[in-house]
Amino acid sequence: MTGDTNKGRHLARQSRLVAIVIAGATLLWLVLQWVGGALGWPARFAFLIDMAALAAFVWAFVVTWRLWRARQGDME
Repeated sequence: MTGDTNKGRHLARQSRLVAIVIAGATLLWLVLQWVGGALGWPARFAFLIDMAALAAFVWAFVVTWRLWRARQGDME
């Protein structure tokens, strides 16, 4: 019983982390794009910011997929 509650807490913690990363990456990306445009940063910085945001989204997708698979295993 304790193992199930610990696993559930771990999955919930991971889910919250994914949500925070997605929201934080999106907000940071929007702010940095706006600041870069306002300050006239070169396009290479925009691409760097885009790649960092994409990396965060890919990480979030992979972790979400792993969480989904872990929960599917619990239902069988």
